[in-house]
Amino acid sequence: MILSHIGTAGSSRLALREQFCSTASGNACKPRPAARRVTVASQRYGDYHVNAVAAEAPVLPFTKDAEHLEQWSKSSWRKRKAHQQPEYPEQEQLAGALAEINRMPPLVFAGECRTLQARLAKCATGESFMLTGGDCAESFSQFSADRIRDAFRVMLQMSVVMMFGGGVPVVKVGRMAGQFAKPRSSGMETIDGVSLPSYRGDIINGPEFTEQARIPDPSRLVKAYNQSAATLNLLRGFSTGGYAGLGRVTQWNLDFMDNSDEGKAYLDVAQRVKEAIQFMTASGLAANHPIMTETEFFVSHECLLMDYEEALTRQDSTTGLWYDCSGHFLWCGERTRQLDAAHVEFMRGIGNPIGVKVSDKMDPNDLVSMIHAFNPENTPGRLAVIVRMGQEKLRAKLPALVSAVERAGQTVTWICDPMHGNTESCGTYKTRRYENIRAEVEAFFDVHEELGTVPGGIHLEMTGDNVTECIGGGASIDETDLSSRYHTHCDPRLNAEQALEMSFYVASRLRKRKDRMAAIAMQEGHLIAGDSNML
Repeated sequence: MILSHIGTAGSSRLALREQFCSTASGNACKPRPAARRVTVASQRYGDYHVNAVAAEAPVLPFTKDAEHLEQWSKSSWRKRKAHQQPEYPEQEQLAGALAEINRMPPLVFAGECRTLQARLAKCATGESFMLTGGDCAESFSQFSADRIRDAFRVMLQMSVVMMFGGGVPVVKVGRMAGQFAKPRSSGMETIDGVSLPSYRGDIINGPEFTEQARIPDPSRLVKAYNQSAATLNLLRGFSTGGYAGLGRVTQWNLDFMDNSDEGKAYLDVAQRVKEAIQFMTASGLAANHPIMTETEFFVSHECLLMDYEEALTRQDSTTGLWYDCSGHFLWCGERTRQLDAAHVEFMRGIGNPIGVKVSDKMDPNDLVSMIHAFNPENTPGRLAVIVRMGQEKLRAKLPALVSAVERAGQTVTWICDPMHGNTESCGTYKTRRYENIRAEVEAFFDVHEELGTVPGGIHLEMTGDNVTECIGGGASIDETDLSSRYHTHCDPRLNAEQALEMSFYVASRLRKRKDRMAAIAMQEGHLIAGDSNML
């Protein structure tokens, strides 16, 4: 029974957990199984080994006849309260838009989701690191191939810095091709005494402060699908068509960063990578090997607009599982993660790797229950816990959360979202201070270092554009600069220079952790050798 793993909690939380266990499977929750292992294959190039998750042995998050799926369907969420949903005045138009999306091809494929799950399993053990980045909210008006290319390019730069400096593979996941909807703290927005429904993202209504623009429009669902399809088409072309090949590593710098400190530091790293590639090819790694010419890139968004997500949920013919084919990785937000509500009900049954956003409000016992709901088979790579608190609260609250999960024997990938706990007002603008964002990342690594656990990734709101939305960093943006290039439709984003600066810091912490683990392994080896000599 799950409650035996989590100790005593308030009576209301106990009742809710018991209710969830009974409604999810019809029975009391069973003890959590040990984490399943991922099969790894090894290939030899010269004197070097390249490890890859074995494609012939995918690990499923659960099977189609899993006990927790007995009362689940892709529409069972409709029996629960769905938070943060728009109220469409034209229900007939909504039904028509959803029917059209139902007929459309999937945006992503189940096999791609399983590949990502295998990669995230490595992030949970410290063998890889997850980088998630992209817009706070995608928009229709700012959609362009150049913007997609520049965002993709800065993520390639960041991953090279982290891999070369940190010594671990980086799993690249964009907040792209679906990150249109946004939860709001209030259903209404008031300006100069006029109150209108809040802007909820371009997939729902318009940002213009007019009565007509703020009416939820079902045709936006289809437009969002089409834009997502076009974005994915371009990203796949960039990933596999040669643009992302390591041989082009010195060509990824953005034009406006050529003379910046971060741009120059990146070019220095890129040159060293280029020299390492020359050595690897001389050692036997073929220049046209996929490692040299392609890269893996996945897409993600918050699972928020339930009608849209259900319409893109399809059954995989090879496994019988249902996958939400709107994105590879979906996360449940802070405002929609109630155990007895619609979003948890929907996400517990889809086969995608998923995440849940967690603030300082999360109770450790409730987190253990939520993890069990999302990952009942304790499958590595299935679930990421994305922490968003602000650095002071993170240092105070994260240790108890991590310790509770460790005691329960649960396997998750811990991710730091240093953006949402650090938003503040500056005049009429929302902004974030780079120093506070970095401080939260530092606190995240410090806590895991103290506990001996694994920092698995970072989740940033960022852009490849030269915007002035976040204050500070090497870009030296201050309050007076905010008005010059403030283009976000929602929350402030790191610009390319600030994002790259962050990647250098993350690389230093990854290297520090790698060196520390190597030292521990060496010490343990000496101890084992010493014990053997005494026999």
